[in-house]
Amino acid sequence: MEHMDHEDHDKMGECVVCGGELTEEHRMEGRHVHSGMIDDLKKRFWISLLFTIPILILSPSIQGLVGLSNSLRFTGDLYLLFVLSSIVYFYGGYPFFKGFFKEIKSKTPGMDMLISVAITSAYLYSSAVVFGLNGDVFFWELVTLIDIMLIGHWLEMRSVMGASRALEELVKLMPSSAHKIMSDGSTMDVPLDELSVGDNVVIKPGEKVPVDGEIIRGNTSIDESMLTGESEPLFKENGAGVIGGSINGDGSVTVEIKKTGNDSFLSQVITLVEEAQATKSKTQNLADRFATWLTIIALSGGFITLLVWLGVTNYGFEFALERAVTVMVITCPHALGLAVPLVVAVSTSLSARNGLLIRNRTSFERSRDINAIIFDKTGTLTEGKFGITDIVPLSSEYHENDVLKYAASLESYSEHPIAKGVVNSAKETFDVEDFKSIPGKGIHGKINTKNVEVVSPGYLKELNLDISNETVDKLLSEGKTIVFVIIDGELKGAIALADIIREESKEAIKKFKDMGVQCMMITGDRKEVAKWVSKEIGLDKYYAEVLPQEKAKKVREIQSEGLVVAMTGDGINDAPALAQADVGIAIGAGTDVAIEAADVVLLRNNPLDAVYIIKLAKSTYKKMFQNLAWGAGYNIFAIPIAAGVLYSFGILITPAEGVILMSLSTIIVAFNSRTLKIKK
Repeated sequence: MEHMDHEDHDKMGECVVCGGELTEEHRMEGRHVHSGMIDDLKKRFWISLLFTIPILILSPSIQGLVGLSNSLRFTGDLYLLFVLSSIVYFYGGYPFFKGFFKEIKSKTPGMDMLISVAITSAYLYSSAVVFGLNGDVFFWELVTLIDIMLIGHWLEMRSVMGASRALEELVKLMPSSAHKIMSDGSTMDVPLDELSVGDNVVIKPGEKVPVDGEIIRGNTSIDESMLTGESEPLFKENGAGVIGGSINGDGSVTVEIKKTGNDSFLSQVITLVEEAQATKSKTQNLADRFATWLTIIALSGGFITLLVWLGVTNYGFEFALERAVTVMVITCPHALGLAVPLVVAVSTSLSARNGLLIRNRTSFERSRDINAIIFDKTGTLTEGKFGITDIVPLSSEYHENDVLKYAASLESYSEHPIAKGVVNSAKETFDVEDFKSIPGKGIHGKINTKNVEVVSPGYLKELNLDISNETVDKLLSEGKTIVFVIIDGELKGAIALADIIREESKEAIKKFKDMGVQCMMITGDRKEVAKWVSKEIGLDKYYAEVLPQEKAKKVREIQSEGLVVAMTGDGINDAPALAQADVGIAIGAGTDVAIEAADVVLLRNNPLDAVYIIKLAKSTYKKMFQNLAWGAGYNIFAIPIAAGVLYSFGILITPAEGVILMSLSTIIVAFNSRTLKIKK
């Protein structure tokens, strides 16, 4: 894996949650920063809402609407209204002003610009009215708009919170200390940051490997499946490399450190995840696209209205200005602030009840366009554990059950994953005497006075035992793991094991194909294994022996073909690819790293749920579009009338009438959001 300098490491683009610069400091603050942003929006909403109540009571147009215009007026009431509205405008509107300047800087007008234009127009015009300009105040409009947009932003940010916690979870994979061998030969537990290249550490059975290094003493089997995708634990002896974060088996080994810090495997995986999150497609979501057009309409409509009334009529500047401001305020309907957040809230709740957890809304929206889905193999399409697929007797005196019983009897004394697969398939076992392990080769023991061995194919060659058998050859060509049973020096049987394919995988692939979605698999496992799994479940393509950085690269290659790509996985090795894909889908029982790097999590570990993601995304997008269409419909109807197109016929929208239209639009949006359903 190519090393990235620390200097470049600090310049990773935008944070997927808050849009801020993804610096080292930002990563360190991480979740606390984003949690604080959500709390800040919530606080601003409640404080603004508190001030909104007296503002509504003091607003002349609201008083006229309820028939209390005379009884609630008093000297200086408009000045008090101005002060209260100013507090809401500056305090509640701050997040939108901040977003406005960011949108200006990036030249991508969106929701924050639209809101800022609307509330600023209303505030400046209303303030001018308070201090002498003839017209109506729009304070009630601007404060209620701020309230609704604040709660909408709060709901929306809460739904995507956690999208960049992957980096925190990666760090947690490493143990906090290591058993360092000191210069006098003693062993001392020291923190990882005190280790240097060239130091020697001891790794005991069952412990996590603390560093990237090379074994200089001892041998063991190491589980690297969550890191590399290799389903079978690997036997390691002198000279073999080990990866920090992998899990040691039943042997104790001494390792010389070869890499630390940013050079280590996990640190480079962190870099890959950061790169993918920072460069991930920044396609604007539906609400932002609507907001962009409405911003253009608001500014253009207001300017044109002002020019027309000034140039064509004799009603004067004050009337023309009032019409222009009314147009810009009405262009940002309150319903727009709830159109998407309400659907997001309903969709999030509905998805959770159906075993789906949405973490990134923008990527989730893209799910409706998915035309290619990539699956990891181990733990995703398969269960991530070994099971027996075939038992082959190689002697007429032993049947399948006999071969299994002898093998399971010995394997019951081993903690190896393959051993567990054999033992779990046996109904009964023999008593075993003189059990011993043959490191990297197999196990041995006495059963009913017979010398029994369960060994690897490589060990048979050392014993000069012939394994020529058509069935065994076929199983080996499929990439299955074969163990052989030797009794009293003679070969009596073979047992084939493989990572068990999930029952739901075949059905899920069929459903995806029926929807026109290409189905592929990327795995770090061997080509023979990948070919067998691909054939069993009917995949379109497969890529085998792929390293973590190559997985993300392969996703980019597929995206470059013009395909909208979803990636489904559960391991640490999948995290960069999950972050790179247009939609990252994590299996719930996988590692925290994979889950935190994904956009959607399948809580039930069922590949069929990935099918429902697309269906839910289509339904959700349709509902969002309907809501935004209602908001746009309000504009289409209200803007021309607010501009005064029908003024010659005595028809003009007053602030009070605007309240009724706004409320009706908001109610329709709220009701429509509740009707969202998953079409199964």
